[in-house]
Formats: sequence, C-alpha cells, structure tokens
Amino acid sequence: MSQIVLLDGGMGQELIRRSALPPAPLWSAQVMMDEPEIVEAIHRDYIEAGAKVLTLNSYSATPERLARDASEKLFQPLQAKAIEICRKAIGENDITIAGCLPPLFGSYHPENLPSFEICLETYRRVVAEQQQAVNVFICETLSSLKEVKAAVQAAVESGKPVWCGMSAMDEDGTRLRSGESVSEGAQAAVQAGASAVLINCCWPEAVTQALPDLARTGLPFGGYANGFAKADELILGGTVEDLETRSDLGPDQYADHAMGWIDAGATIVGGCCEVGPAHIAKLAQRLVQAGHQITGQL
Repeated sequence: MSQIVLLDGGMGQELIRRSALPPAPLWSAQVMMDEPEIVEAIHRDYIEAGAKVLTLNSYSATPERLARDASEKLFQPLQAKAIEICRKAIGENDITIAGCLPPLFGSYHPENLPSFEICLETYRRVVAEQQQAVNVFICETLSSLKEVKAAVQAAVESGKPVWCGMSAMDEDGTRLRSGESVSEGAQAAVQAGASAVLINCCWPEAVTQALPDLARTGLPFGGYANGFAKADELILGGTVEDLETRSDLGPDQYADHAMGWIDAGATIVGGCCEVGPAHIAKLAQRLVQAGHQITGQL
C-alpha cells in the first residue's frame, strides 16, 4: 500500500473546550500568551493520536488581524511563541513542523483582500518569521486565486516545500469560496511553485467533490475537512464559538470520508476545525489496518 502523510487536526475548538477563558477574535493566538500549556497539550495529543505533521498555532497571528483586533506589535512575539510551543511539544519525536500561511484578514471572506502586492508582502513577513523553524509551509483555507498566488509565491521563496490548501464552497466543491474554480486555484498553485495541493476547512463532501480537480495537476494531493454545519456564516472579527457543529461527523464517520479520499488517490489527509485528536487517532488506526504507512513527508 502507499505512504500517507497524516496531518494534525483543528486547534481552535480544542482550545475552547479546554480553556477557562472566553473565546475572542484572536482566540488561538491570545491563548499562547495566557495558557501556553493548553496549546502544547493539544499538539502532544495529536502526536499521540498518530499525526506526523504539526502546524504552527499562528493562524490568527497575521499583521492585519492583529492590527484590527489587538496590536500589530504582537506579530513577532506571537509567531515566536507558536514556534517555541510546537518545538517543546515535539521534543524528541520525529515530527514535521509546518509553517502556517492563513487568510490575512479572516477565514472565508476573500472579498476583503487588498492588492496582490500587499498580500505578497505580508505573506513574505510571515514566511520570514517561520522559515528557520519549519520543514514545510502549508498555505491553508485560501479562498481566492489572489490568496493562492501570493501565499504560495512567498512560501516558495523560502526554498521550503509548499503545500497549498484551498477552501471550497460547502455545497459546491468545484468552487472556491470566492466563486472562482478549484481547478483554476490548483493550477495557480502549480504555476506559483507548490509541491502539493489540498482542499481544507469545508465539508468533507466538498473535499471529495474537489479531488478530481486536484488530481489533474499531477501533484500529490489531499484534504482535511471541518465539522461545521455552515462555516461561511462566520463574520470577520467573530469567533468560531458562534458556528454550529455537525452531529454526523464523529471519528468513525470522518475516517470513512478520509479513507474515501485515499481511495481516490489522496496521499495527504488530516483534520481542520471540529476535527480533534480522537478523529485523528481513528484515522491513523484505519490507515494502519488498511496497510498504509503513515509519514510526515511526501
């Protein structure tokens, strides 16, 4: 059987469940300062579950989001803290560290993006903070061609491998949340130098629908879905606590979807929001039972 890269799962919902503090717009970033031990524990739980790739907990620590919701002066300290916590959690384990290039202003709303040049310059700032600490960059939850082109270009300039994750419409996995096609997004990622293409942070059914467009690139491909009933109801500056969770995506059901992606040729799988350590553990178990080798590298 094949080698399968197993990513970790979502961070935000796990933090909400474990923290004594109320969620805030900069939730996953702020908790690194207030309760870093929780972030470290979640990273460790994913390692114990079988994940071979940990993504830095820096999703909300972009200059734009910090300037809007707190202070841009927190950018470098939070990026450094995410690296420190991840390294501490890994210890002596053989784990791939993935840098995180997220949407700059917030998830699912590409209509608020500035020019390509401004996006590129900001992504270069994020890359500069992370590149010495990571093995690969994951551009994730990108919802438009502009984000894809800017994030992938900035990450490729680091010389590290770049995996490009795009978020599709829940009801139509052939379309990015901008309305542009997944096929165009995948081709843009290829042209910018990505070494793998992914669909993430949408319904698992949308991931399934998008995979043929990813496969046509000829690059390794895969997906990691969320467990929200409707993710695009999240407003800028809001928190994921406001979103409803699906009741039909427990560990077994989620693993069914992910194994279907592997049957379709995917070699990178994991989880996003509302997909926790129990889901990853079940998926790891299913992969081993099917005879696959779990790895952290393509």
